Amino acid sequence: MTSDAPPPPERPKGRERRARHGVTGGPAGRASRAVARARHSGSAALAAAVRRAGDEGARVHPGLRLVTAYAWRLMVIGVAVYLAFSVLGQFKLVAVAVFLALVATALLRPLADPLARALPRPLAVAVAVFGTLFVVLGLLALVGNAAAAEAGRLVGELRGGIGRIERWLEGPPFHVRRGVLSGAHDKVTSFVSQHRALLISRALSSAGRVVEAGTALFLALFCSVFFIHSGDRMWRWFRGQLPERARSPWDRAARAAWTTFAGYTRGIIVVAASNAALVGIALSLLRVPLALPLTLLVFFATFVPLIGSPIALAVATVVALAGRGPAIAAVVLLLIVAVGQFEAHVLHPLVMSWAVRLHPVVVAISVIAGTIVAGVIGAVVAVPMVSVAWSVTRALRRRPPDEA
Repeated sequence: MTSDAPPPPERPKGRERRARHGVTGGPAGRASRAVARARHSGSAALAAAVRRAGDEGARVHPGLRLVTAYAWRLMVIGVAVYLAFSVLGQFKLVAVAVFLALVATALLRPLADPLARALPRPLAVAVAVFGTLFVVLGLLALVGNAAAAEAGRLVGELRGGIGRIERWLEGPPFHVRRGVLSGAHDKVTSFVSQHRALLISRALSSAGRVVEAGTALFLALFCSVFFIHSGDRMWRWFRGQLPERARSPWDRAARAAWTTFAGYTRGIIVVAASNAALVGIALSLLRVPLALPLTLLVFFATFVPLIGSPIALAVATVVALAGRGPAIAAVVLLLIVAVGQFEAHVLHPLVMSWAVRLHPVVVAISVIAGTIVAGVIGAVVAVPMVSVAWSVTRALRRRPPDEA
């Protein structure tokens, strides 16, 4: 049984209805709809006010509206970052320990995974962690013994070197008067004797810092063992606590962050070892005193990008000037320039570019800002933090393959 009644008229689509009633999209359309609602409610004054506001909004440049929309969002992000750093500042010891544990995990996880194929996982982790710790402590003991063995000879060389520096400064082109350097030495000696109690109290107060450093190292070792053994399971547990829709973005962000952080850590170790090897060979050939401790200083100073290596080599230059004279010091000074150019134009592009893609200006600003905020620790962690943040941003902006 069929019906001869005509079908109901089809409702026009939303865009056609808005066009039929003279309402369009954008600010002008929103203003027209607001005026229509105000007239429907029967308030002429409200309708006039809404129309004036709509006219003023229509006169605002779209670029200005976009800038203001981003501005308040950036302010919210800035406040959140400031609060996060304030909270981390209250737990600096824990934050440093976790950072060191992540560094150890990035370095030792590639060693523990192959060992786990032949050994039980806990034993493989123990061999990787404690074997590496034994090697590092052995190297530090070797450096300490070398420095202690050269201490007596170095004191005599430094005394003679200070005399050579004074005679060198008294000659051309400096022409420093003889009494100036001896007067400065007397002032330093007098200051130390007068403020001996203050210096001793500060040294004793720094003993508490040594205890804190030992606590941070122990916590870092404890955390690194668990991160290397079952870090992936820990992450899967954390991801399971998140809402279903948030798991995929968090997973992509975390994987991008860890890839960048691990790549930066391994790359900076390669760069630091290369710099230290070059400097150690050069200082040994030039017979500069304390060549091995200065090599270790260069290795650790390289962890502060751009400024760490020049500062360490400046210390080596002073030691060479006091122990070997101006000619050898000039050679070491040239070594500073050569190592800096090699690091900037060869090592960093080859080793670091695949993990960290930051402009040198960004690196410099990050290091200086980190130094201002948290001193030496801030200078060390600034570049990896900025690199991780940038990699996370790029990962979240890319659409995953299943959503493309």
